[in-house]
Amino acid sequence: MTLIQARLAACAALIFAPAAVQAHPHVFVDTGLSLSVDGGGRLDAVEVTWVYDEFYSLLVFEDLGLDGDMDGRLNPAELGLLQGFDLRWTAGYAGDTYLSRNEAPIALGAPEHVSTEVVDGRIVTRHRRPLQQPVAADGVTIKAYDPTYYTAYTVTQEVSVSPGCRVDITPPDLDRAYTLVEELLYAMPADQAETAYPEVGAAFADTVLLICEG
Repeated sequence: MTLIQARLAACAALIFAPAAVQAHPHVFVDTGLSLSVDGGGRLDAVEVTWVYDEFYSLLVFEDLGLDGDMDGRLNPAELGLLQGFDLRWTAGYAGDTYLSRNEAPIALGAPEHVSTEVVDGRIVTRHRRPLQQPVAADGVTIKAYDPTYYTAYTVTQEVSVSPGCRVDITPPDLDRAYTLVEELLYAMPADQAETAYPEVGAAFADTVLLICEG
């Protein structure tokens, strides 16, 4: 997770401790994707758009000392301070974007900042992740999720792809996902439900399948 998410997670754990199970998720992110396929039909990069919910955006403003007049808008200097706030990743953080092909994980490179803005009081950021090694694009699946489900990602923004390819988006089976949560929570002591919340984020993720002709 990002450094700001880590700090806010600690605060939220204190605020929501009496209702640990109901406290998940804490952050909601509308997600978009732009998939870059080269002339040889290989996927070489993914651009990720994150649109944060209004409450989380407000918490970030407060954490960074921004938007003093509380109008949900930032001046150019404040936008400069906000830029890259969600790319300061802690060690081991995978970026909540997971790619695979034939069930084999696809490694992504470090994030590259593309843009940061505030729209209707919500922070909107874009970053680019080049693949460490381009792969045949057809059949690649992309999922956006936080393994611990502290953050809920939903693919509601535009998903664009290079000409010659298209995407098929399958929503999660929520009944199955919630059943999984219940089974895993019942299997652990109640006092561990918040600090050791089961890694169920993948079960709540939309699945984006990349389909390319030829």
